[in-house]
Amino acid sequence: MSLAVFDIGGSSVKYGLWNQQRISQVGHFTTPTTFEKLKAQLQQTITHYEDQITGVAFSAPGAVNVTHRRIDGVSAIPYIHQRPIFDELESYLELPVTIENDANCAGICEMVLGAGKQVKHAVFLVIGTGVGGAIFINGELYKGAHLFGGEFGLMHNQNGKTLSYNGTAVNTAARFSKQYGNKLTGLELFEQKDAGDKRATQAIESMYNHLADSLYNIQVSLDPEMVILGGGISARSELAEELQTRLQKLLTDEGISAILPEIKTCHYQNNANLIGAALNFENKQKSR
Repeated sequence: MSLAVFDIGGSSVKYGLWNQQRISQVGHFTTPTTFEKLKAQLQQTITHYEDQITGVAFSAPGAVNVTHRRIDGVSAIPYIHQRPIFDELESYLELPVTIENDANCAGICEMVLGAGKQVKHAVFLVIGTGVGGAIFINGELYKGAHLFGGEFGLMHNQNGKTLSYNGTAVNTAARFSKQYGNKLTGLELFEQKDAGDKRATQAIESMYNHLADSLYNIQVSLDPEMVILGGGISARSELAEELQTRLQKLLTDEGISAILPEIKTCHYQNNANLIGAALNFENKQKSR
């Protein structure tokens, strides 16, 4: 089985070829401005593969409603929502299609092949421009009654702001820049912290504490064995250790340190969405 796999993002669409449990020929193109242009670009990409493509797997933003074969919710790509997108893509591409939420796809990849492959109960936390995630119970993706399972970025911290506001390097750097008048990216803020800048260190410490507060609430609610961290910030080697230490203190203060989960960074990084989309396709085919 050879699959064409696409990860649809707000600024670019990443693609690859899935064959024999490997992703290859990875590339990307700028996200088209209309659905018609998107379909044409997808078809053009698929025709470039020499393999006989037997299906197309998608990772996409939004609340993917598999039952009704549409994408609910909102995202930076308005035209993919509230339409019979499964049927439209299958008709246009003349191939079977699966679609799943991007954070869910990344989580599936890590649970099947990556950091979480040895555990049954896990939470996957994606920290990017916002915070998203996925929940796995008994090894199965849990999407919730309204397809909002894993929307951890909407959790509120003690300051009344959401975790997406408090817990990302992008937004932390933006607030820092506004306060001190020097425009920095998240990476540059970390570089200043690493160089010993006290203000940058304080800003990053605050971000870590907000993340740990939310992980505490997740832990006492869902009790996963493992928390897997994804997103650009997960490339920082200290992230898992920093959050593990802070979460352990919060749990210890309540006398429940025994429920501390293992916190690990994701294994597949930038290709997790593509691989997870392909694995989701294979799983759906098996269950038919």
